[in-house]
Amino acid sequence: MQKKIAFLTSLIFTLSIFAACQGKPSPAASASCDLGGKTIKTDYSSPRMKGRKIYGDLVPFGEVWRTGANEATTFVASSDVVVGGKTVPAGKYTIFTVPNADKWTLIINKKTGEWGIPYKYESDELARVDMKVSKLPSPVENFTITYDKAGSGCTLRMDWETTRASVDITAK
Repeated sequence: MQKKIAFLTSLIFTLSIFAACQGKPSPAASASCDLGGKTIKTDYSSPRMKGRKIYGDLVPFGEVWRTGANEATTFVASSDVVVGGKTVPAGKYTIFTVPNADKWTLIINKKTGEWGIPYKYESDELARVDMKVSKLPSPVENFTITYDKAGSGCTLRMDWETTRASVDITAK
């Protein structure tokens, strides 16, 4: 009888965990780029538009954004890289952004493991770099981070709603 109770308890616990992970509103996602044997990997949570106005409303202009949802977005470089003209040593970092209608700023921060906001990590910043901003031809429902191969480097792209923010990255 005790074995049956233990089994049923275990089964209920397992099913509860599984159900909690299903239908997560901002599921985990990742993107990576190979720079000739050197890699960059970004892990983030991908929120959905769900009919909402994103930039300038849900994500206010001029304020630090966790760049995704849930836990802060990570940026891991296996070797030294140059991001938007600034050297970033090999290691694990957190990235944040400051979106504006015509210009974004990417913040690379040495502090890792935080939830994301409120942003109180200025003293841990490694670099702030400008990002290019462009309009997408049609709305993108899911916030998406991707890397496009560009010559000997990669372009980090962030697409959501009708906005694309991007920055070039090369191996050092």
